[in-house]
Amino acid sequence: MSSVIAALQAASIGEIKLHEPLAAYTTWKIGGPADVLLIPETKEKLAETVRILHRFGEPWTVLGRGSNMLISDKGIRGFVLKLGPALDTLHIDGTTLVAGGAYSFIKLSVMAGKEGLTGLEFAGGIPGSVGGAVYMNAGAHGSDVSRILTRAELVLENGELATLNRDQLQYAYRHSVLHHDLKGIVTEAEFKLEHGDRKEIAAALAAYKDRRLRTQPLQLACAGSVFRNPEGHFAAKLIEDAGLKGFRIGGAEVSTLHANFIVNTGQATASDVLSLMEEVQRVVLEKFGVGLNPEVLVVGER
Repeated sequence: MSSVIAALQAASIGEIKLHEPLAAYTTWKIGGPADVLLIPETKEKLAETVRILHRFGEPWTVLGRGSNMLISDKGIRGFVLKLGPALDTLHIDGTTLVAGGAYSFIKLSVMAGKEGLTGLEFAGGIPGSVGGAVYMNAGAHGSDVSRILTRAELVLENGELATLNRDQLQYAYRHSVLHHDLKGIVTEAEFKLEHGDRKEIAAALAAYKDRRLRTQPLQLACAGSVFRNPEGHFAAKLIEDAGLKGFRIGGAEVSTLHANFIVNTGQATASDVLSLMEEVQRVVLEKFGVGLNPEVLVVGER
């Protein structure tokens, strides 16, 4: 690994942090250390970083804003890539928005609203980065990324840059081609919106925000919805009907406010969360015959 780090240092890719604890980088406030955390300065440096890692055959994991992700207590072996400030950008031209992969998805919806552009209101309550939203086809309130995205720029696993349109991303419910068939890092995304009434857009965003504050435990460390909604069901209702609200293992608890949220009550470990997730899956399957699949991404050494 020392030779890889030397190559990265020689290329002046940006920040290189050894044995960096990752809990502070996640919204769950959970996670062991990364062997090496890399924060490339620019898109070009990110591509160069990936090329170097590819040349040495080193594994890597992408870390965005740390929402929708559970990092194991043992941490992540190999290299973790975090997008730097150079990819935290937004450009608006008419009804077209071009956002960097590190840009806040919530902030994107707010900025669109200020410009009188409609189509992103659903994103007002979705934490995380634009890159993460594109990766998982993030959605809410009956809409998702696939409705408004026109193209995404990526750094592929060999370090090459590629641009994929909406069809090429093969979107489905909370899923894209990036999950399995194509490994890459979203560096930029283009969205096409429509002109709308600023007051109506602001009202919709305010209503979603108010509902979110009333129904989600956002004052506690959490990672959004833990399970996908099974076809014909709502995961939260299944978990609540199973009597699991408030059920706790260690420091992890099924939220008493929203049953599809697991909160860190203060000292939760990844093992606590995983055990709680497995128990929720077991009970719901036993009671209702419905399997729950995680929406959160579980990464790291088990």
